[in-house]
Amino acid sequence: MSDIPAPATPAEQPVAKPARPVRAFGQGLRPLLPRGLLGRSLLIILLPLLILQGVALQLFYGNHLDVISRRLAGGVAGEIGMVIEIMQRMPDPADRAWLFRDASWRLDLGLAFEGGASLGATPDRAASLPLLPLEDDLAHAMAERVRRPFDADWQSDRRSVIIRIQLPDGVLHVEAPRKRLFTGTLYLFFIWLVGSSLLLFGVAALFMKNQVRAIRRLAGAAEAFGLGRDIGQMKPEGASEVRQAASAFNRMQDRIRRFIGQRTDMLAGISHDLRTPLTRMRLALAMLPHAPETEADVAALTEDVEEMERMIAVYLAFARGEAQEQTQPTDLAALVSEVARKSPRDGAQVLVRVPESLVLPLRPDALRRCLANLIDNARKHARRIDIGVAEIPRGDGIAWAQVTVDDDGPGIPEELREEAFRPFATLSAGGTGLGLAIARDIARSHGGDIVLEASPLGGLRARIRLPV
Repeated sequence: MSDIPAPATPAEQPVAKPARPVRAFGQGLRPLLPRGLLGRSLLIILLPLLILQGVALQLFYGNHLDVISRRLAGGVAGEIGMVIEIMQRMPDPADRAWLFRDASWRLDLGLAFEGGASLGATPDRAASLPLLPLEDDLAHAMAERVRRPFDADWQSDRRSVIIRIQLPDGVLHVEAPRKRLFTGTLYLFFIWLVGSSLLLFGVAALFMKNQVRAIRRLAGAAEAFGLGRDIGQMKPEGASEVRQAASAFNRMQDRIRRFIGQRTDMLAGISHDLRTPLTRMRLALAMLPHAPETEADVAALTEDVEEMERMIAVYLAFARGEAQEQTQPTDLAALVSEVARKSPRDGAQVLVRVPESLVLPLRPDALRRCLANLIDNARKHARRIDIGVAEIPRGDGIAWAQVTVDDDGPGIPEELREEAFRPFATLSAGGTGLGLAIARDIARSHGGDIVLEASPLGGLRARIRLPV
């Protein structure tokens, strides 16, 4: 026989339990947490304080105050029991009158006896919910030290608790001042807890607000600098770490500006060096003798020189990135209409749909170049061009300004649309491959972007989004 064990039946095989998703601690509370730094900082400061004071209140109220409450209730119940015992031993009305007067003076208890009266049905205290633990303490003390049917009225008088005790020959009415059952330390302790919490909250909120304001100013400066706006040097303020971050941001601005300036100067030198031999070539071509057999060659060389000058201008514009121009409030609708009107159409039908006005901070010359490049690309491949301007919400209380350029040309395959934005990428014959690269660079310098999509006209849509 073989020693190989038989395979286990399906009932015998262990069933692998599906893995349960591990949920991070506190993930359910994440939507309830404040999102801002100020709110979270205050929560970090105040939450441990509130927990600590809550524990202190519970210890004080649940232990010390509970002991004091039981002692006060026991004292009142013991005095009532003593009065009842003396009444039983001294049934004479004159003695009872003396006892009631002496108890009112020495014990601060108002006593009255109603002969022949009855309490009636005593309420079930076990089924009722007392307003305060002091009611339970008094009930236990009365049951332990008086041992007679009774009821207590806590609502009729704000200054006293009226207790009625059933005696064999009537009902004894006892008016006990509330100050003999309550202790004022609870209110003082509660006021201390609330007052200290409010004081700490105010001091922490004032201090943290100043710290958060410095961080917000730093974030706003970084956002403005990323949009190409000249914000100048930022004044360091706040905590030492925030001051260090502000100083580092100022140094970063200086390095970036110095780099841009050096690049612009270098490109200006290159432009001068390249344009000088091109100018000499132009002069040489102009001074050549005109002969029928060389006219075609001279015209071809002249076109080549002009093409080289145009390419150099485009390359310099791309490398410069229009960085020297400052933002200013500009009517985007008027700017788009102007660019569409001045752009060469070469037989293409151009339709413009813009609102009456849409003003936002822009670098107008740079955006004109961006729109001109998009319209020029559409004009080369389509016979119909639709240009639209609209304001759409971003979802965080801020809106986008959107410009769409649609055409009915052949379009660009989806897998090649991002490739079209790469510098010197030419997906069709002709051109330098910098038009879309320059357009995206300008849009992103404004804090927006450009994407290529399928157009409702059947060709390509270029969609620009700019923050309002």
